[in-house]
Amino acid sequence: MLDSITSIINSIDGFVWGWWMIILLLGTHVFMTIRTGFIQKKIGTGIRLSVTKDPNAEGEVSQFGALTTALASTIGTGNIIGVGTAIALGGPGAVLWCWLTGVFGIATKYSESLIAVKYRVKTKDGRMQGGAMYALERGLNMKWLGLIFAFFGAFASFGIGCATQVNAIATVCKENVGIPPIVVGIVVAVLTALVIFGGIKSIANVCEKLVPFMAVFYVIGCIIILGINYDFIIPALQKIVSLAFTPGAAAGGLVGRGIMMAMQYGIARGLFSNESGMGSAPIAAAAAQTRNPVRQALVSSTGTFWDTVVVCAMTGLVLVTSIMKNPAIDMSNVTDGGTLTTLAFSQIPVLGPIILVVGIISFAYSTVLGWAYYGERCVEYFSGSKGLIPYRVLYIIVAAIAPIASLNLVWTIADILNALMAIPNLIAVLLLSNVIVKETKKYINDLDASDDSEIPVIDK
Repeated sequence: MLDSITSIINSIDGFVWGWWMIILLLGTHVFMTIRTGFIQKKIGTGIRLSVTKDPNAEGEVSQFGALTTALASTIGTGNIIGVGTAIALGGPGAVLWCWLTGVFGIATKYSESLIAVKYRVKTKDGRMQGGAMYALERGLNMKWLGLIFAFFGAFASFGIGCATQVNAIATVCKENVGIPPIVVGIVVAVLTALVIFGGIKSIANVCEKLVPFMAVFYVIGCIIILGINYDFIIPALQKIVSLAFTPGAAAGGLVGRGIMMAMQYGIARGLFSNESGMGSAPIAAAAAQTRNPVRQALVSSTGTFWDTVVVCAMTGLVLVTSIMKNPAIDMSNVTDGGTLTTLAFSQIPVLGPIILVVGIISFAYSTVLGWAYYGERCVEYFSGSKGLIPYRVLYIIVAAIAPIASLNLVWTIADILNALMAIPNLIAVLLLSNVIVKETKKYINDLDASDDSEIPVIDK
């Protein structure tokens, strides 16, 4: 019976994350890039605004706090193991398609964050609420679809945001330090409880400190490895580009698996990694102190830049140069991203395993915190504030038992829920594209202008 259920769920997963979903997401990326006048050219402005405080504007946390909270959930194990999976299944050419997906995904992240701030509301106790559910309700009169988004988002948080991440931490700790999984689960559960019971301000405070550290540590580690592999950087770049469009083999056991495979896995992992179009990050963006929707939308769009254009690209280059430099790594028979990533990083004495272990632990834990906030906002949308405490307790319980649970089925179900979140969110982005264009034109040349629209107060 269980095998039959697993088979059905795997079939559903294969369908919802099939080519139609990839076309829908990538198509939205390209469409919004055109509609926003290639908003990617403003990425430098977004980076500047992300470290600029706007204390006089309405909101719960700083723009940087909202960005790091979103980055906490976005930069996860997918940036390390996910890139390895793309290379193992799609060949080195998948790295280029993953990178291009990130470049175009900046426009969708900008768009979904803009409408999240545009249609946000305020609770009676002064907390900001926003995201796809409010954009659907207030912008399109489609509250029923907002409820569907919130339902899928809440349940997805237990899987992709909590269980799979804690399991990854436990696996790394057991294999490298010898700590029993159950101990890891309890420790992570306690640390998570201490943070999430403090709400968005507590989560943002931790993320503001953790995210820059983990990202800088990982990027510096990658740069050092690339320094060691310096003589293979140019050949690796050449192979990544050439194998994105042609089949064939390269030096050191690299295998090109054809254009379609490179595109499929590169685009899929890029979409999954940066979460552009999924509707998760805008929930954090809505809590930001910002004068107008465009300011925070620009800040939020930098999340996709850092996640895919920088971190995923660095990982891909490290993996390809390491494989080329160490012919003992034969990827022709490797289909598991975790195995390929471990093999590649283990070729670097001392430094490689440390970067891998610290990277996975910090990336995974930050994802647990970020998704806890997303889940809370989704639960509060369909149940009110009375659902918050039960949600937090259940989230902590899931974190505690995740290391000793079988998660293959949980991961697949979470994968499906993520796709089902994306559909209502993309509907909101596409149907409100005229609003996005109008707001962009209104504020893009005067980012210090104050929004003249009133934020409604709700009774929740």
